[in-house]
Amino acid sequence: MERTGAEGLLSPEDVDIAFYGDAFRAVPRQTRGADEPRRVADLDEGLEQDLLLALWEAAATAEPDRVAAPAAEGTRAPTPLTVQRAMNALLRSRCMPGAVAERFLLGTLRQVRRYLEDDAVRRHARNAVASRIGPDTAVVVGHSLGSVVAYEALCADPGNVRALVTLGSPLGMPKLVFDRLDPAPVDGRGAWPKGVRSWTNLCDGHDVVASVKRIGPLFDVPGGWRAVDDRVVDNGWKVHDLGRHLTDASTGQAMVSALRLTDVPSPGTR
Repeated sequence: MERTGAEGLLSPEDVDIAFYGDAFRAVPRQTRGADEPRRVADLDEGLEQDLLLALWEAAATAEPDRVAAPAAEGTRAPTPLTVQRAMNALLRSRCMPGAVAERFLLGTLRQVRRYLEDDAVRRHARNAVASRIGPDTAVVVGHSLGSVVAYEALCADPGNVRALVTLGSPLGMPKLVFDRLDPAPVDGRGAWPKGVRSWTNLCDGHDVVASVKRIGPLFDVPGGWRAVDDRVVDNGWKVHDLGRHLTDASTGQAMVSALRLTDVPSPGTR
């Protein structure tokens, strides 16, 4: 807030955090590790492997100097060899730095798949977010998979939330995420979160998770009014990092604008 000239507009007591990580731990402790992929071969056929291949394509598009593009035939029919090549390629991208990148990516793919395919996990995560939204909640910020959870929670029960800010969001990823949203898109257009008056979407240009940088065309209200404010930021070598997003001036500006909203109508009412 200080970097936006709005120091004092928000205090630490005004911030709350929703935790839904326990939704992915609903198994006995002694068998918990069995559900955690430890190598590429542990990825489930279907959504997990498809997501990995989609990230490979996104990385090759964003960083052709670092990541070799997949062969066209390899992207249509995942095999153990193409899946392993996808992981090897992603580990060369800016989005996956560090020695623990592979283990982190494997766990993330499993979490995304479980959220989108396991109704109990989805319900638990959404309820965890909804439970933190009070009558005075003005802005909801969601990062990565959390942006999907936040979006769906607001579509179901927005309360008095004025604005949504999504960071490094996979919401626009076709077929694998966008087409699996709840509520489901209609005629290629996602539902607008009820009551929300502004929506700012920020991502790094090299972020393969946010493979679709401009999600506005997918969620904008019909009639030509572009409601989603899509912004590309530079997070340096930590392209998907939450901390980098939260300290970027664009994120602060989005929150300041949202907190100062007064009687702006929801685009869903136009």
